[in-house]
Amino acid sequence: MTEEKYIVEPFEGKSPRADAWLAQNSEHSRSRIQKLFEQGNILCNGEPLDTLSHRLQFGECYTIRVPEAASTGIQPENIPLDILYEDDAIVVVNKPPQLVVHPAPGHETGTLVNALLFHYPGIFSIGGEDRPGIVHRLDQDTSGALIIAKTDKAIAALQEAFQKNEVKKTYKALVHGVPYPIAGRIETNIGRNPQDRKKMCVLQEQGRNAITEYTTERDYGNASLVSVNIETGRTHQIRVHMNYLGNPVIGDQTYGSMRRDMRMPIKVKRQMLHAARLEFMHPVRKRERIVVEAPLPEDMRTLMDALKHQSART
Repeated sequence: MTEEKYIVEPFEGKSPRADAWLAQNSEHSRSRIQKLFEQGNILCNGEPLDTLSHRLQFGECYTIRVPEAASTGIQPENIPLDILYEDDAIVVVNKPPQLVVHPAPGHETGTLVNALLFHYPGIFSIGGEDRPGIVHRLDQDTSGALIIAKTDKAIAALQEAFQKNEVKKTYKALVHGVPYPIAGRIETNIGRNPQDRKKMCVLQEQGRNAITEYTTERDYGNASLVSVNIETGRTHQIRVHMNYLGNPVIGDQTYGSMRRDMRMPIKVKRQMLHAARLEFMHPVRKRERIVVEAPLPEDMRTLMDALKHQSART
């Protein structure tokens, strides 16, 4: 168990509540402060605090006792990370294709979480025990920018921002054909496929609202590079919506077209989808806007070059 100490300095105006003051001056969210209080781990002048509504007095010494996180069996692994942005509260990594975000059956090791526990041991107790620091996720075959929270306060603020759709997410995708119209907005309901529960699909009456905006950036004749912004974050949303439009993501083995994949100038080994840009308000420094961009991975650039040469010959 570790202990953090905070001394109440002179303040102006009405005396603040203990829970609000501790959340503001520590790295813990207000909900985390509440849990620690319930465990008897918030002390004032060496004695357990009676109530979190206690009004502070100048000179009081508050101690936050943080229990060690229970082991989940997830082992740290020295897996390199491509860091796009980092500060005391967050780190944004450029996830390569094929890297699974968190352990799951069949992928107990070699995940991003294993790498994070090696490079950032302190995140072990941040968020869920099996997904420490993880705020959102990308499919195994999707590459690109992914935000990791390094503090309890950061993960709480980021989770709220994602729930309120306040994080702007821009993806790049190579799709079959040329979308018509070349730019547009897709708004449907998305839910589990009644015929195959492992898949998602567009539904007329059930499911959850999903909104995708896309712009065609490059036309290769039989394929296109599109930029996609999603206002919602439904499972497989971009892949489902592009297939619904008639332009499935190249290499998508679940929603794509193997026949059309075989006509590509080079063999495609995964879905050509990349989280290219994230824009959000900093979870701690609230008025600071963070913009992070992840360059296109090599396999997508290689396919684009091949498509360009193929288009020039026809």
